[in-house]
Amino acid sequence: MKLYLVPTPIGNLDDITLRAIKVLQSVDAILAEDTRTSGVLLRHLGISKPLHSYHIFNEHQTVQRVIDQIRGGKTLALVSDAGTPGISDPGFLLVRACIAADIAVECLPGPTAFVPALVNSGLPTDRFTFEGFLPHKKGRQTRLAELADESRTMVFYESPHRLLKTLGQFAESFGPDRPASVSRELTKLFEENPRGSLSELITYFTEKTIKGELVICVQGKEQTREKKRKYSRDDDETDPTPTPLPKGGAYASE
Repeated sequence: MKLYLVPTPIGNLDDITLRAIKVLQSVDAILAEDTRTSGVLLRHLGISKPLHSYHIFNEHQTVQRVIDQIRGGKTLALVSDAGTPGISDPGFLLVRACIAADIAVECLPGPTAFVPALVNSGLPTDRFTFEGFLPHKKGRQTRLAELADESRTMVFYESPHRLLKTLGQFAESFGPDRPASVSRELTKLFEENPRGSLSELITYFTEKTIKGELVICVQGKEQTREKKRKYSRDDDETDPTPTPLPKGGAYASE
């Protein structure tokens, strides 16, 4: 009896791992964020397993039932619509409950949208902070104010209809010239990764129809010379100050 966390492709269905396929073939049932979305993937893989709904709106009510099923001898897999369960998707509550109940949990490695977006951004990757989705209303401005002095690269998730508003708020909080990138439709046919200053990205997306889930990477605040020296003395490492991207406007790689 065990719970598997199985990452699923963020776009291209060929990104499923061989191990993920084997696990999905072996479990007694699959917990899915959206059974329709997961059903498409399972049909593509030729896998037929019972699918049970497990999402943000019912996870509190269903956690105990899932625990009881595993204690009863079943092995289950948890999948989200795309990516790794628990990363801005349901999963944390169930993992915590399994650990408390002394149930084995195994998380497979696999797709997560922010990793390719960060690596592809051209921004420093040695240190970064993953912020996921910012609060929509309450606490949003407070969090942005807290991040104003963040020196690490910042990674955010955002929906298409909020992108321009969010980029505008970033420009206000971090400065319009702060280097950033926006990754859209990762691993899909129309993937693009425009890069440039926040003001350049706002101009770029103002003239485009925005579709698909988005990952925004923003360079951290440049450290003062005094802080750089202290960092070097304390950790005996090279200067971690991010190198600004070349000027010249946002551009997309496709």
